Amino acid sequence: MQWLIQYFGHIPSSHRSAILVGGILFFWLIEGSWPLFQFQYNKWRHAGVNFFFTLTTILVNFPLAFILVKSSNWAVDHQFGILHLIPNLPLWIQALAGLLLLDLIGAWTAHWVQHKVKFLWRFHIIHHADQYVDTTTANRHHPGESLVRFIFTALAILITGAPMWLIFLYQSLSVILSQFNHANITLPRWLDAVVSLVVVTPNMHHIHHHYIQPYTDSNYGNIFSVWDRLFGTFKKLDQQKIIYGIDTHPEAKENSKVSGLLRIPFQKYRPAIGENSEKN
Repeated sequence: MQWLIQYFGHIPSSHRSAILVGGILFFWLIEGSWPLFQFQYNKWRHAGVNFFFTLTTILVNFPLAFILVKSSNWAVDHQFGILHLIPNLPLWIQALAGLLLLDLIGAWTAHWVQHKVKFLWRFHIIHHADQYVDTTTANRHHPGESLVRFIFTALAILITGAPMWLIFLYQSLSVILSQFNHANITLPRWLDAVVSLVVVTPNMHHIHHHYIQPYTDSNYGNIFSVWDRLFGTFKKLDQQKIIYGIDTHPEAKENSKVSGLLRIPFQKYRPAIGENSEKN
């Protein structure tokens, strides 16, 4: 465990960038060989739109990163947070508990809230409007949503009292798992049944991107699948029946161009027209 702490406690920015870029390339290659859907689209043009939002996410997070560092240092120095309630925990338990809590607060809860609060949902629509979900969709977030996610991450750090090595480990796993579970691939049923007991698989997360409710409001998980099972938001659907996108924004001029996507949060609210037409 000490090597893990040492590495992630001082992980170079170049290594973090390599995780992001390497993950996209890895799953992109797999998609090309064993795709779930044979999309009839310009893969590079589609990726270009999603890479634009990847860049805006970096631009939002980079200047605010010092807040995460300050929050972690303060929590550790003052022994504040859930991880400090029981002193001298074995490092592997601290790591597992910390990852679970960071995933619950910083990812699952943030995601759930964005689906339940109308104002935040408007920003999150950009992610759901993608009609060709692939590994690049993982980073397709409006700058406004990126800020919301950052706030929840900072809150998660304070509540857990996580040290920086654990935060960097969590963020690295979050990037890889998000790219994995958005990838245009599917696991064999027997393998998915086993793997999805622990982590979110493509089979599980694809359902979240089905174009109508209640499927849109299910399978919120990012790293661990336990939270959806625990909170009753886990759903299943035949992978071949999935239709990507969101029923409120079906037109390509709105869901496939940067200019149209950036304007969505500021348009008049459109209620869902699927099986469940109401949002809080």
